[in-house]
Amino acid sequence: MDHLAKLIRGLSKEQVRYYKLFAGRTNHEHDRKDLKLFDAYRKAKEEEPSEDELSNLLYPGAGKNPWYRLKNRLLSEVNKSLSTLHYEEDDFIHACHMIALYRYFSSRNMLQESRYYLRRAEKDAESIEHFELLDIIYGEYIKHSHETLNINPEFYIEKRRKNKGEQEAVRAIDDLLAVVSYRLKTTQNFSTDENPVLDLLKSTIDDFIKDRDLKNSPVLRFRIYAAVSQILLQRHEYKSLEQYLLKTYKEFERDKLFSKNNHDTKLQMLTYIVNSLFKNKKMKQSLQWADKLKAAMEEFHQLLFDKYFFFYYNALVINYSVINPVQAIEILEDLRENNTIKSNSFYQLFVYLNLAVLRFDAQEYKESIRHFTRISLLDGYKNADASLRMKINICEVITRYELNQYDVLEYKLAQIRKDYKQLLSQEAHGTEKELLSIIRDLQNTAGIKNDKKLQDKIVRFIDWTRNNTDRDNVIIDYPNWLDRILEREKISR
Repeated sequence: MDHLAKLIRGLSKEQVRYYKLFAGRTNHEHDRKDLKLFDAYRKAKEEEPSEDELSNLLYPGAGKNPWYRLKNRLLSEVNKSLSTLHYEEDDFIHACHMIALYRYFSSRNMLQESRYYLRRAEKDAESIEHFELLDIIYGEYIKHSHETLNINPEFYIEKRRKNKGEQEAVRAIDDLLAVVSYRLKTTQNFSTDENPVLDLLKSTIDDFIKDRDLKNSPVLRFRIYAAVSQILLQRHEYKSLEQYLLKTYKEFERDKLFSKNNHDTKLQMLTYIVNSLFKNKKMKQSLQWADKLKAAMEEFHQLLFDKYFFFYYNALVINYSVINPVQAIEILEDLRENNTIKSNSFYQLFVYLNLAVLRFDAQEYKESIRHFTRISLLDGYKNADASLRMKINICEVITRYELNQYDVLEYKLAQIRKDYKQLLSQEAHGTEKELLSIIRDLQNTAGIKNDKKLQDKIVRFIDWTRNNTDRDNVIIDYPNWLDRILEREKISR
């Protein structure tokens, strides 16, 4: 879908209404092709009209040039209307507008007027401790001092110097956080690789904490929270994470640090609290904090509701998967049809993977394999970490075994050994390598009941896996599945 079509179809009712008012502010021609094109995109619910169709409708026989000019003009007008509608909703956006007005008046040598807007921008940037914007603003003051005696450059040079130190401190931790965050997203905690930036991140935080002035900065307090959370999360230290989050959230509320400008951080903290409680098997408390997350999503006129929509439902799914799997399946089936889920490949992967596992656990293998097959077609699967893709393929193989689809099973086993040869040669994936060997033996045995060698192999695998591996790193619980096979064959351990 082209950018203009996607932008227009994603507008809220308020944004559409405002655009119509904005578009009618000057031009009152009867034949408004820009409005016709806008409405055509809005009405296209499923399939976007082709460029040829729209071009012929609006400019029959005129070629493509008028069509492209219309598209560019419409995009410009929609952007302007969004900017005008929302410029006071956020201090950062408002500060950027003030800088733009400063530049406008400064270019016309209207110095007094330009300084007014520069002061407004400075006030906004200081309120949110946006060091990058402040650096630009102080630089403009210093440049402006060449043209007037009303500005003492030494004052702003000193402010810029101090700001630079805080800016570099924030950038250092942001760079490290970006690396940690990316690895967490791409592996979805299914990779066993050590993260080389964690020790550097921890030492950087320790340096910050030693500086009392920096420690009292709300911006750095939030950065430190984010960094510590990432460290504990990556190391799977969920009890420490739970304690740290609950203590820090209480402190932030006590000190009244939460505001519209950092509402995203508040919602993120609530999400982490929900997930850490779940990891610590406190499902009832986790669901209670999920309710708090939902209530916070409603704040500031649902400012970030869409962004945290998935995380709220993820909280419901993971908890109900344990205490009420049927309800978890119902939630996931509803989410499959949700437009927010459909628009994000990562969300789709989550929905179908959980559906596949829940159906498998319920021994509904035909439904499970249908979801595993669908997963392989998703963009989220294609972009996922190789370790995760391999484990999804192994889960599909297990399900094919339960369905007695031995021809497909043989093909899939060979494909996994070929596609993930390098991964399977690593010690970190010895569990998967051994499991694939067991599945091959299960496929080839005349009967497990009479195959004592295979029985012993399975029992050794179950015991070793339960005692030596992290259960968070699997999709289907291998030992539980193999126990089910032994029980089904009435083989005692």
